Parts: sequence; C-alpha cells; structure tokens
Amino acid sequence: MKKPTRKPSRPLTSRRVRAVPPPKARSPKKHRARSAPVAAQPAGSVLTIGIKSILVPIDFSVHSKNALKYALPMAEQFRAQLHLVYVVEPTIYPADLGFGQVVLPGVEDELRVKGAQELQALIDKEIGGRVEATSTVRTGNPHHEILSEAEERRVDLIIVATHGHSGVEHMLFGSTAERVVRHAHCPVLTVRPMQY
Repeated sequence: MKKPTRKPSRPLTSRRVRAVPPPKARSPKKHRARSAPVAAQPAGSVLTIGIKSILVPIDFSVHSKNALKYALPMAEQFRAQLHLVYVVEPTIYPADLGFGQVVLPGVEDELRVKGAQELQALIDKEIGGRVEATSTVRTGNPHHEILSEAEERRVDLIIVATHGHSGVEHMLFGSTAERVVRHAHCPVLTVRPMQY
C-alpha cells in the first residue's frame, strides 16, 4: 500500500518589507539671535571714558561758578581741557515816539570786552595752571550759542548750572540748562544750586 505522499510544505515566504528611505539630514535648529552677554569686568578694573574737553557755560552767577568747581576736578582726573563760554544777549531797548525797539551795539561791545576780561580773571583765580583752559565770548541766544560752541569745539561733556527757577519764573525765563540737555550732541551734567 502506497504511503500517502505528503504535500511539500510551502516554503516560508519572507514578508514584504517596505523600503524606508534614509532619514533626511536635519537642518540645524534656527535660534533667535541673542546679544552676546557682556563680559564681566575683572575685579578692580575701571571702565574708561574718553573725555578730552569739557565745556562750562559761565554767566558769572554763583551757580555757574559752582558748576566750574565741579568741572575742574573732572578735567584734572581725565586730563581734559576746559572751555569757558560767556554769552552776551542782544541788548534791546524800547524806543520812544513809536519807532519800535532799538538795538545798541555799543553796549554789546562793552559787555563782550568786560566778559572776556572777567573770564580770564576767573581762569587765573579758579583754575590757575591746574589744567589747560580757554574762554570764548559769544553773542546771541544763550542755549543756542552754548550748543554751537559745543559742536564747533567737539567737546565730550557739558557741565551747566541750573538756576533753580520754578513756577512763574520758569515760565517767563525758561531754562537754558533744560534746552541744552534736550539738544546737546554730547552728555550734559547739570549742577543744581547749592542749598545754603
């Protein structure tokens, strides 16, 4: 009797495997630009500030002379040059007989000469030979002339006194120091009136 023949077993078939594409190279993460951290100053180091020239407006008041007292040691510390500027405002007098206002140039000339002499006396008395100092007399609107002098001389710092006007006095006369602070191209140090 014939043995039943076994059906040959089905060969094991391998499962179909889908080809997986190789992983794409990832682009580096985009980070937001951040400012580099400020390097810490070593202990005992001093931040250097380049101040080569300082402008000090002078009107011969106690307040402006007080500003000069602040400016002098700073000029010594930075070995800077001091520039003193005095501004003569145009002298206008009301005329009689309805001719309008009259400008007297002779008075301005006298004020300019007297101002130059007083500036030189102030330099001799207060500054002496401690630092190099120069002076200028200008005519016009005080804050405009101070700013023009600062730009022409390319000063690094202006030290100006505030006169402490407030209320109605401030509204009538304004503040030269305030206008200088607003429009100056360089740092401005304001010196408040001393309390006596």
